[in-house]
Amino acid sequence: MLRVTVDDRGAAIHFKLEGKLQGIWVTELEQCWRSHAARCPHKEVVVDLTSTDYVDLAGKYLLALMHHSGAKFTAQTPLMKDLVDEIATAGGVVPRHETHRSRKE
Repeated sequence: MLRVTVDDRGAAIHFKLEGKLQGIWVTELEQCWRSHAARCPHKEVVVDLTSTDYVDLAGKYLLALMHHSGAKFTAQTPLMKDLVDEIATAGGVVPRHETHRSRKE
């Protein structure tokens, strides 16, 4: 389960994620993000991952997409800090040829 709290009253749109960013919650976050970003296209987007426990591959792709669109991230746990660093430095996406290795390897 994921709780998303949105605060768009200031100079930025803040998304606070609490719980696990996985499964259907990835789609829910994407719809929420796109909706708010369309209403406030000139505001910076800040994603708070401080209370996020887990991010699946689909969630990682969404966060990478948000990053490429200019979103900033805050994180405190080592797991989320590593994820943010990975997204910031490598785009956060595993190349396709690395996801489907042959069984002989």
